[in-house]
Amino acid sequence: MTRHYEVVYIFDSALEEPAVTEHLAKFSALLGGTDVKVNHWGKRTLAFPIKRHVAGYYAVTQFETDPTRLPEFERAIKLDETVVRHLTVQVEHETPAGLPAPTAVGAEEDDE
Repeated sequence: MTRHYEVVYIFDSALEEPAVTEHLAKFSALLGGTDVKVNHWGKRTLAFPIKRHVAGYYAVTQFETDPTRLPEFERAIKLDETVVRHLTVQVEHETPAGLPAPTAVGAEEDDE
C-alpha cells in the first residue's frame, strides 16, 4: 500500500540549483521511481542559525511510496552533509499543486 509524503529540505546555501537537483534525484531513486514532484524555493535566510548556517536552499518534494522504503531514504538524507535540515510528513488528503487544504472559517451549524 502506497502513501503520499512530502519532504521539505534545507540544503547548504553554497549549493546551486543543478547540484540540489542532483541530490534530489539521488534521494528519489531510493524511493523506487515513484511519481515525484519537486518545487525549488531557492535561497532564503533562516529564521535562526542551524549548524552555523544563516541561509539555506529550500526545496519541497511530494511523492508516493511504500512506507517500508522510508527508513533507508531517511538514513541517506541524514548522511548527506549538504542537507542542513529536513522534515518528512505523510499527506493525509491530496490537495492540488501541494496547496494547504482549505479550512471552513466562520461555518455555523443550523440549530432549528
